[in-house]
Amino acid sequence: MKLAIIDDWSDALRTLPCFAKLDGLDVAVFNDHVDDPAARADQLAAFDAVVLIRERSRITRRFLERLPNLKLISQFGKYPHIDIDACSDHGVLVCSGKRSHAPSHAAAEHSWALIMSAMKNIPGQMQNLQNGKWQQGVGKGLFGRRLGLYGYGRIAKRVAEYAEAFGMQVEWWGSADGRARAQADGRRIAKDRAGFFAENDIVSLHVRLTPETRGIITAADLAQMKQDALLVNTSRSALLGPDVLLQALDAGRPGAAAIDVFDEEPIFWRDDKLACHRRVIATPHIGFVTEEELEMQFSEVFDQVVAWYKGAPINMVNPAVWQPVSDDA
Repeated sequence: MKLAIIDDWSDALRTLPCFAKLDGLDVAVFNDHVDDPAARADQLAAFDAVVLIRERSRITRRFLERLPNLKLISQFGKYPHIDIDACSDHGVLVCSGKRSHAPSHAAAEHSWALIMSAMKNIPGQMQNLQNGKWQQGVGKGLFGRRLGLYGYGRIAKRVAEYAEAFGMQVEWWGSADGRARAQADGRRIAKDRAGFFAENDIVSLHVRLTPETRGIITAADLAQMKQDALLVNTSRSALLGPDVLLQALDAGRPGAAAIDVFDEEPIFWRDDKLACHRRVIATPHIGFVTEEELEMQFSEVFDQVVAWYKGAPINMVNPAVWQPVSDDA
């Protein structure tokens, strides 16, 4: 059985203890980013199974048509990037584990790191110091300020704990169902959507990207924000429409943004207008890229590969595809 791991851009998975679970299998790790689906399909033509890293590659029907040998896709989490019907039509089993208990500490911690960095202007102060200068402007403290959390999930709840430990006031908004759950838990809900964006000093987005949430944060929402407010996005860029954040920053509301996600990833060119904006602190989608988080995720991803190889697949998304070998065969 030939297994390919694709889009491991920083060659991180080999360093994980769980990589040993693949001992004895014929494994190839691809560290390149391939934009052309046809070129990627040619690269994977000889492989029986593929491990995906999040949503770094899209699995489409046309892509699968070029991979007659492919029998398994193993990954972790949601799969909006995978055409499950096409996989079923081509006899490709998809296995995808998901966390059902604890929040992603890595994503919550990174959101908080961006908040701290932006409010204290740590990147700018560091650059000033390294350029032979001293202090640059005045930072902002967190105590007593208002944090608005859009979305009522596990990651947002963890960020709320950090904020409350710093003496911040926390307010919530999101879907009607999310607001109802937050209210039932005794959380403070904004009086309305406009007030949520207008009255909070920091707004942090914690919503999964689905067809329903695509573009859910609008130009009108951002125009409500204070001129010195901060928008934080470690979820998905497409929660905002194309260029909505860039245009809002140019217009002066919000006053700054701290982001870990982009419309197109990865960014390999210089001087990206949003990433290099003077009022943006940006990181290259590393919110989940910690040793602990990757070990947790890929321990399960590799377990899925081994279980399938041994004839007892787990976490099947399209189980009708699976045809175990009969004992009488």
